[in-house]
Amino acid sequence: MTGKVYLVGAGPGDAKLITIKGMECIKKADVLVYDRLASPRLLKWMPPGGEKIYVGKLPDRHTMKQEEINQLLVDLALQGKTVVRLKGGDPTIFGRVGEEAELLRKNGISYEIVPGITSAISVPAYAGIPVTHRDYASSLSIITGHESPDKLDRSIHWDKVTNATGTLVFLMGVAKIGYISDNLIKHGRPPETPVALVRWGTRAEQETLTGTLADIEEKVKAANFGSPAVIVVGDVVKQREELKWAEALPLFGKRILVTRARSQASELVERIEDLGGEPYEFPVIETVMPQSEEKREAIASALSKLPEYDWVFFTSVNGVEFFFRHLAELKADIRGLSGARIAAIGPATAAALAERGIIAEELPARFQAEGLIEAYGSELLPGQKVLLPRGDLARNWLPQKLEELGLSVTEIDTYETVVTGEDDIELLKLLEEGRIHAVTFTSSSTVKYLLEVLKRMGLEDPLPLLQKVKIASIGPLTEQTAVEAGLEPGLLAEEATIDSLVRELCRWNEQTR
Repeated sequence: MTGKVYLVGAGPGDAKLITIKGMECIKKADVLVYDRLASPRLLKWMPPGGEKIYVGKLPDRHTMKQEEINQLLVDLALQGKTVVRLKGGDPTIFGRVGEEAELLRKNGISYEIVPGITSAISVPAYAGIPVTHRDYASSLSIITGHESPDKLDRSIHWDKVTNATGTLVFLMGVAKIGYISDNLIKHGRPPETPVALVRWGTRAEQETLTGTLADIEEKVKAANFGSPAVIVVGDVVKQREELKWAEALPLFGKRILVTRARSQASELVERIEDLGGEPYEFPVIETVMPQSEEKREAIASALSKLPEYDWVFFTSVNGVEFFFRHLAELKADIRGLSGARIAAIGPATAAALAERGIIAEELPARFQAEGLIEAYGSELLPGQKVLLPRGDLARNWLPQKLEELGLSVTEIDTYETVVTGEDDIELLKLLEEGRIHAVTFTSSSTVKYLLEVLKRMGLEDPLPLLQKVKIASIGPLTEQTAVEAGLEPGLLAEEATIDSLVRELCRWNEQTR
């Protein structure tokens, strides 16, 4: 059975600027064919086990020729696969989608063209430049600047294009900026016409260079301003100083690696995005129900004695979540704890309990196990029974301290932390190129397993690459684990919360701009 090909516009770079339909196509793809202009984050939406084929330029080979890409799509579809050809921007604007679709049609292969947000309008918008404006321009031309000068002369009627519309947008024309400027001046545009070049627009690397037709070539050379960039010519560029908004966001310009479990990463990812940063999700851990029969029996036994406990200490959000999963699985009644005092470490843990209708005891000043002892030490009496539901990698300090005080502790591993993380070539490239600016660690296990996964991906020693990256830890124990692993101490959240961690990232970015 023949498969189907979706020719999908990926948008300009910000992963959230892909269309809903484009995202749905990726989620059902057997094979994803992509190049460097598609955000690496989009690859994460592929089904597990899906094949990813990079057709852009690599150090050991040149870019795959367009004819080879066309045939590749045909071959994959003839194998019965659902194929997504992911293109930067919109596939119909200088994306050569017509050539790909034509060969698919000739081979009797079903296909769809899924439009995307073109960089011609979105990249200027992220630089604070609306391509039309009531006072400056009521029309727009989108022109390729990628061809050689002789081809540009054949494909562009300079005498007509120069003054045809208020705004001219050239795509892929940085190397020809002098030639473009000269021709526009020659055919009637004033030399003082404003020009802006926006490089890697909507991404962490976004840079904007402004000038006039008369001096922009000189400025490009002086700044060593390279591609890919969008060139905007016209009075709309004057709006930039008033309207630039992305650069004003607290985390603009920073790509931040998020290592926590995918099920928990959304809050941190959303906060980074809202503040103008670019999160790169690479979950290295996952939390799962205990696998061994022995552990599950121990949990069942502990939860069958709920009325006997004087205290229940929850040390993490995961501890709360999995505790209630086990209650539901075993059909145990939470009302059995009506005589127990319930305490939580940290506001996030307390909030997780509150969502389930349980108001925890007053929070300790410190959001770690030591804080519980400081807060309740005089009330922890010999002979009292404590239930301690937590994960398999939790520290032994708290149960040992409670037992030293004469309390009887029932400790149960309600969840296990396992290493995860698919091999990610894009992440290695970003690390090697210094394009990951910070990494967030929200537990000691994220430190340990990031290093383990990077080694599994072929890095004999990942520490040199991570020395270029700012380390951001949610608490002192996590930071201690990072330092012991050979990483440099970096940012430390004042409180063990996502909000506090993000505040530290914002302070750091403000200091390094």
